[in-house]
Amino acid sequence: MPASGDTGFTRIIKAGQYSWQGLRAAYKHEAAFRQEIWASLILIPLGFWLGQNGVEKALLIGTVLLLPLVEILNSSIEAVVDRIGEEHHELAGRAKDMGSAAVAIAIVLLIVVWILVLAG
Repeated sequence: MPASGDTGFTRIIKAGQYSWQGLRAAYKHEAAFRQEIWASLILIPLGFWLGQNGVEKALLIGTVLLLPLVEILNSSIEAVVDRIGEEHHELAGRAKDMGSAAVAIAIVLLIVVWILVLAG
């Protein structure tokens, strides 16, 4: 793919626009991402309120932000696999399963960190 030729501030602006498009697409097409965003609107303020210091707040909020990040990566993998073809292929199935596993690990991490911070 050829370089766009954009440099400096123009490149930063365009990168921001592409990121915004990606967020909008994830929200529009991925139910799990929408659910995580709505949960984040509750959990992030709660993390600020419940965290006793900067480290605790960073852990609580960071794990919340990590979940939709991993969900976007998982959705990206699924979109690319689906774009390549609908026929079943072992590697395609493995890629989708691994993406799903990453989301599950991010959920477990969120739960464990919140329990440990709040119980401590």
